[in-house]
Amino acid sequence: MTEKSFTHLNDQGDARMVDVSTKEVTVRSATARGQVSISAEVVSMLRGAGVPKGDALAVARIAGIQGAKRTPDLIPLCHPLAIHAVEVELLVVDAGVDITVTVRTADRTGVEMEALTGVSVAALALIDMVKGVDRMASISSVELIEKQGGRSGHWVRGR
Repeated sequence: MTEKSFTHLNDQGDARMVDVSTKEVTVRSATARGQVSISAEVVSMLRGAGVPKGDALAVARIAGIQGAKRTPDLIPLCHPLAIHAVEVELLVVDAGVDITVTVRTADRTGVEMEALTGVSVAALALIDMVKGVDRMASISSVELIEKQGGRSGHWVRGR
């Protein structure tokens, strides 16, 4: 298989789960981010008394953790991993909420998809919590920003 080949395809071009059994167990981490755009009214609610459904930020934080842990159930070719830590940061800004998720493991493959899924699920949960007040809430810019460990080492977006 060449450097530019898709690892999740066999020689016939069929989807397959990559065999990682011979890879070395190493400490790995990945950080992803995304944004939820919401109205000024909802931003004010999140900074104050909260939204009618309850603590939207707490629900989003727990959903992000759960999403990272359940990634192999949602993404067909992801390996089940022993997730050792999930950190979900939610920052209320004037335009909405910035979400950052960092996932750590000591395993044979990386946790990039877990970090991306964590951001996505946290964002969806936040929208579910605020949709009664702001039907225009939207998710944008979900992206991997850093990964560490494994054969490819340390990678940072923009470097």
